[in-house]
Amino acid sequence: MSSVSSAIKSIQDIMRKDVGVDGDAQRISQMVWMIFLKIYDDREEELEFTEDNFRSPIPERYRWHNWASDREGITGDELVKFVDDMFFALKNTLPTADEVGRRAKVVRDLFEDTYNYMKSGTLMRQVINKINEIDFNNSSDRHTFGAIYEQILKDLQSAGNAGEFYTPRAVTRFIIDRLAPKLNETVLDPACGTGGFLTCTIDHKRQFVKSPEDEAKLAASIQGVEKKALPHMLCVTNMILQGIDTPSGIRHGNTLEKPYRDYGEKDRVPVIATNPPFGGMEQDGIEQNFPAEFRTRETADLFMALIIKLLKGQGRAGVVLPDGFLFGEGVKTNLKKRLIEECNLHTIVRLPNGVFAPYTGIKTNILFFTKGTPTKHVWFYEHPYPPGVTSYNKTKPMQFEEFAAERAWWGDETDGFRARRETEQAWKISAKDVTARGFHLDLKNPHIPEAESHDPDELLTRYADQQVGIQSIRDQLKSILANALGDSA
Repeated sequence: MSSVSSAIKSIQDIMRKDVGVDGDAQRISQMVWMIFLKIYDDREEELEFTEDNFRSPIPERYRWHNWASDREGITGDELVKFVDDMFFALKNTLPTADEVGRRAKVVRDLFEDTYNYMKSGTLMRQVINKINEIDFNNSSDRHTFGAIYEQILKDLQSAGNAGEFYTPRAVTRFIIDRLAPKLNETVLDPACGTGGFLTCTIDHKRQFVKSPEDEAKLAASIQGVEKKALPHMLCVTNMILQGIDTPSGIRHGNTLEKPYRDYGEKDRVPVIATNPPFGGMEQDGIEQNFPAEFRTRETADLFMALIIKLLKGQGRAGVVLPDGFLFGEGVKTNLKKRLIEECNLHTIVRLPNGVFAPYTGIKTNILFFTKGTPTKHVWFYEHPYPPGVTSYNKTKPMQFEEFAAERAWWGDETDGFRARRETEQAWKISAKDVTARGFHLDLKNPHIPEAESHDPDELLTRYADQQVGIQSIRDQLKSILANALGDSA
């Protein structure tokens, strides 16, 4: 770990000296595309030994080992000119036919919104030589690369890219463990970021892979969409490191841009696992893609509407959402009504504070539901801190093993979770009572005396939601008064 981390730090230090790289965001983007080419080349060298008649989609002169692996290779202005030519080739001249074309499309899509910011070929050569110190075919270095994501995302936040954060592996692994996707079941993350849920899906499905045909089924079953270029590149890199050599199921785009009504049966999938961005606002006009009952600029709400739409009948989902979704009104009420009436919202796991520290302190929940069967009861499970822990942080994050109690308690959906019992952490409410409460789902644990929260992020979230509600009432009053004045006139 230390050798990889020190190499990454050295790369960033070298880039700070380059006048063409303006700020953290450009520095990170520059580093990531270079690391991608190194990883891609390492993987291709493996494939040359395992695949008959293997052909790289990248022209031979632009493959990493031919221009970057020699420490004394091209440098200075010659290197800058070479990289500029390479970018043009990767964006415009790659093949389009057969399997080579499929691989080429992955590379072309990655570089579509990627740029070379470095002006100094001498400094670029120093960066390249540092990247060559990391052996991504080495299992320990390859395993370590996942940890580098977290540092990159932390750097992204300091660069002003709010809303992008790393879902702890304990959470992604627990959700995939509970959804238990079969080998041939497509798993979609419509806001996949760097691919945490999809990586856990691959890990889970590996137990079923017994042949090359099974491996092909696994690769074809992984789908993700990511709006931003940099996380998309990180996700594709991650998939390649996980053995998905042509991750054509990872698309660069915004799932919300396609009109809601245009998603049909062919787009539906059996499993969705995601942590949609929350707290952010979509660009003007995106909400017009959705039916009136779901129109909002709140990103997480739009994703929830789409997730329900995209599930097949009896399809399963695990979605991370903030507390604000549980007690929110308006569009949130409409979404919860849809969840209760058209899905079996069978479980809400209430996560403790700090799970997403240091990115956000907002309290979060995991909603598990199955489409096509109305809800009878909603079970809540309040996940406690483990003994001796009062909060999570970067050095002491949540662990998957903490979910052992939930996993033992879980039961089987096919028998209506009859084995479930109320405990100090678990309780349930009937769908009828949820409806009577106006679909308000912010239920406190009845077995624990209620304590007033003083968490600043939680209080600010509640305040913001209250302001939205107050503004809605004001608008209604204005409309009533305007109509009354119009009638009296």
